[in-house]
Amino acid sequence: MVTVKSMAEVPAQDVSDGREIVGVTKQVLIGPAERAPTFAVRRFTLAPGGHTPAHAHPFEHGVVVLRGKGTVLTQAGPVPIEGGSVVFVPPGEHHQFRAGDTEALEFLCIVPVQYEK
Repeated sequence: MVTVKSMAEVPAQDVSDGREIVGVTKQVLIGPAERAPTFAVRRFTLAPGGHTPAHAHPFEHGVVVLRGKGTVLTQAGPVPIEGGSVVFVPPGEHHQFRAGDTEALEFLCIVPVQYEK
């Protein structure tokens, strides 16, 4: 069955721990609740100065930046991103997303559904 909803209807969860994850909220827009068989779509919002953990994982994922400016830290160094940027992260690639100091960074992140808890 086709499911339609507003992103505003999806509860946002603060996933910050104050150290490795700072100023980050997450919404699971499409995932296990929709019985998605192969992928999950999450929306992350990073507060100004916020960041995801520096990490790597065994799966690829795609990121579509909706608004704001920031950087994605890669093994090759930091790369600027902003609304309209598209990021592909290959499996095993060490990375981290960081918002700039003055505005929030908002992006969609698409991953294999089995990695969305």
